[in-house]
Amino acid sequence: MHICLLVVRRPSRLICGSALALIALAAPLAPAKVQAQQEPQKALESTGSPFNLEGVRALLVRGDAAVAKGNLAEARKLYDQARDACRRLLGFYRDLSGSFRGLDARIPREMDQKGREALETMAQANLRLAALFRRQNQPEVAVPLLVEVVKVMTPASPEGRKAFQSLVEIGFAATPYTSGAAATPGS
Repeated sequence: MHICLLVVRRPSRLICGSALALIALAAPLAPAKVQAQQEPQKALESTGSPFNLEGVRALLVRGDAAVAKGNLAEARKLYDQARDACRRLLGFYRDLSGSFRGLDARIPREMDQKGREALETMAQANLRLAALFRRQNQPEVAVPLLVEVVKVMTPASPEGRKAFQSLVEIGFAATPYTSGAAATPGS
C-alpha cells in the first residue's frame, strides 16, 4: 500500500496533522497480517520458557542431543528439569481449572487439555530418564519412574505399555502385558 502526500507550504503543524490524519485513515485498510505482526509476543510463549509445554519439549530435545553425544550427566540434568517443569505446570493447570469450574467452562477445558499434554510430556521425560538409568546399569533408579508412567498414563496407553515392558525387561515384573488379548484363567 502506498501513501502519497502532497506537501504544500503550510505551517509545519498543519502538515504533520494532515499526515497523521492520512495515516490514521489508511491504518484500518492495512492487512490484518501486518497488524498481527506488530503485536508483542507473550513472554511465556517462547520455547525458552519452562512455563509452557514447548519449552519443556525443547528441554527433552536438548537432553536427547546430549545422550547422542554421550554426555549422560547433561542429559540427566535436562530430563530432570523437564520433569520438574511438567510437575509445576500440572499443578498450575489443575489449580486454574478448579478455580474456574462453574464460572466459565472454557477455562477448565483449556487447562484440562493442557494438563493432559503435560502428563504425556512428563511420561516422555520419565521414559527417557529411565532409559538413561538403565543404560548406566541403575535399573533400581528407573523403577519408580516407570511405575509413575504406568500409573499416570494407564497400561493401555503407548507410554504405559512401553514403561511396563521396561519393568518386565529389568525383572521388576514377570507377567507381560498383552493389551487387547483376553487373559487366560489360571495362567
